[in-house]
Amino acid sequence: MMKVTEVLVTPIAIPDVPLANTKGVHQSVFLRAVIQMRTDTGLVGLSETYGAKRTLAGLRKLAPLLEGLDPYDLRDLRRRIDAALADAGGINAPTALADHKLTDVVFSAYEIACLDLRGKELGRPMYDLLGGAVRKKISFGGYLFFKFAKRDLTFGPDIMGEVMTPDELVRQARAFVDEYGFRSLKLKGGVLEPDLEIETMLKLREAFPHHALRIDPMGAWTVPTALRVIEKLDGVLEYLEDPCRGMDAMAALSARTDMPLATNLVVVEFEQVIEAIGKDAVQIILSDHHYWRGATGAIQLGEMCRAAGLGVAMHSNSHLGISLAAMCHVAAATPNLSYDCDTHYPWSTREIIKGGRPRFTDGAVRVPEGPGLGVELDDVAVAELHDLYQRAMVADRDDTDEMLKYIPNFVRKVPRW
Repeated sequence: MMKVTEVLVTPIAIPDVPLANTKGVHQSVFLRAVIQMRTDTGLVGLSETYGAKRTLAGLRKLAPLLEGLDPYDLRDLRRRIDAALADAGGINAPTALADHKLTDVVFSAYEIACLDLRGKELGRPMYDLLGGAVRKKISFGGYLFFKFAKRDLTFGPDIMGEVMTPDELVRQARAFVDEYGFRSLKLKGGVLEPDLEIETMLKLREAFPHHALRIDPMGAWTVPTALRVIEKLDGVLEYLEDPCRGMDAMAALSARTDMPLATNLVVVEFEQVIEAIGKDAVQIILSDHHYWRGATGAIQLGEMCRAAGLGVAMHSNSHLGISLAAMCHVAAATPNLSYDCDTHYPWSTREIIKGGRPRFTDGAVRVPEGPGLGVELDDVAVAELHDLYQRAMVADRDDTDEMLKYIPNFVRKVPRW
């Protein structure tokens, strides 16, 4: 019987660019943690998750306590985590708009490593362990951002320069569609005044008449503002993501519109799914294996949404190839995944898996077919990014503080309009 003998947790920093959102802007680097779960059989399970300080502390506390774990016993994994991190709280900094339980995030990270080990031992891809694949090619949407020109190039280059007008945003979209073949587009809204973001979406519709379009203002709008936007964009949007902050505001909006509403802010735990159904607050929930209790939890969320008649999309954070592979396996095994997945992947230029950056063809990525996750770690790349982590001196994410470098009098306010 395979047993865990050692767990290595390596924090890394990856050059980022100043992508704007309603609470601020991305820092010079984004943080990830790379997990290597070693066993007495010589197999090593991989995982990738958040790398900010609360998550990193939880991962590191658990690492020595996983010695002797059977990777097939996820109940034991959960027991060890709950015992070690009782009342541990959430992972996010105070400026975040939603939080995730540390116990769920740590479980999710280590569960992926366990599934990778099991797949490697059995010689089967991870999607087979999740019930089998209903698709082998995973479609992603182009994730569009208003952004500042990057001022400090110490840790890495800028991408696309300043993009702060509707016309510049359309040019950004054209560049992404040309390079990656995306067939749907999502704008991170809540940055410019609503009328300018309405103009942006209308210009995107004109430029891309057959693409599915979405906008996510991250709770930046009041219910009346959201209703005005919906009226202007009727027939333009595939769905509207998190226009208002909080379950009750989303429910109030939902009662007054037929526009499908999606969320990854007001529904982030299973108990909240039940509340959202009761209040008819949303029609689409965004899955994410990093906090929906791993790959198995994300599959369970899909089944829960199927039973409730809700749509399923997939959320993204700034990530690299291990995370992208895990996303693809989960997407492959989620029958009712109704929409193209989100991905920040084009906004980074680095990679930590052998073979380099995965290819997007017509906006899609093929699910890795090797055993487990189907990817191998590039140890040299990890070492370089770990060195960058030590040099960058960024331990936590704070978009609001970073925004002060670009707009000195910026004040975080949600909703803003």
